[in-house]
Amino acid sequence: MIRVRHGETALFASDVHLSDAQPRTGEAFLAGLARYAPGVTHLFLLGDLFDAWVGDDVLDDPSCEATALALVRQLAALAASGCAIHCLHGNRDFLLGEGFAARSGARILPDPCLIDLHGVPTVLTHGDTLCTGDTEYLAFRALSRSPAWQEAFLAQPLAGRLAAARAMRAQSEQSKTAKPMALMDATEDAVLDLLRDSDARQMIHGHTHRPARHWHRLAREALPRWVLPDWDADGPRGGMLLARDGELRPLGDWPAP
Repeated sequence: MIRVRHGETALFASDVHLSDAQPRTGEAFLAGLARYAPGVTHLFLLGDLFDAWVGDDVLDDPSCEATALALVRQLAALAASGCAIHCLHGNRDFLLGEGFAARSGARILPDPCLIDLHGVPTVLTHGDTLCTGDTEYLAFRALSRSPAWQEAFLAQPLAGRLAAARAMRAQSEQSKTAKPMALMDATEDAVLDLLRDSDARQMIHGHTHRPARHWHRLAREALPRWVLPDWDADGPRGGMLLARDGELRPLGDWPAP
């Protein structure tokens, strides 16, 4: 189990959706890392770091987006400074693999993942599996996480994968417009099940783009669930969560409580 000990600090971020199509958002996130990450001992990136990821070989291709390369360089520098970098897969970048990990100095964690955060068992997840009402998405998730699907997809030429990712993203955006917003939010039962099954006392996740701190009652105890913000420089939206001395504090453009 990863342990963030007393005297150490941890920084959490999610749903950055880095893309050269949104350069100001990329600049804002990289500036946030430059501002908040120095001196932090652990950095946790909880999925959807990239707007799309079609395989680690993109890093060696001339078509690789400048924003992606800039982030990999910045993460590698943080890792070299002694910061432990941890990543979860999101619904847009679930093909991040060992090539990305080697270049960035990051460690890819299973989802969900239980950590010890200043003595508090804390479960980390991207958050998409908490949205149990969205059965259409969960069916695609199960398919796309299968080794057979990923092997077949990664066997395609890079240009074909990029085109397929654009088509899947367009289809996803169209599908979301027909779904009630509540359908794409975490359900109470899923949250309680994960807290109970992982024996955690708090939860941190992203995905829903509804940043907040919620409280859930389990066995007569009120347990906090932090939902991280997504990033959009034109919002402005985007922020991180800092854990220091046993306390969690939002940084950046979180909504008012």
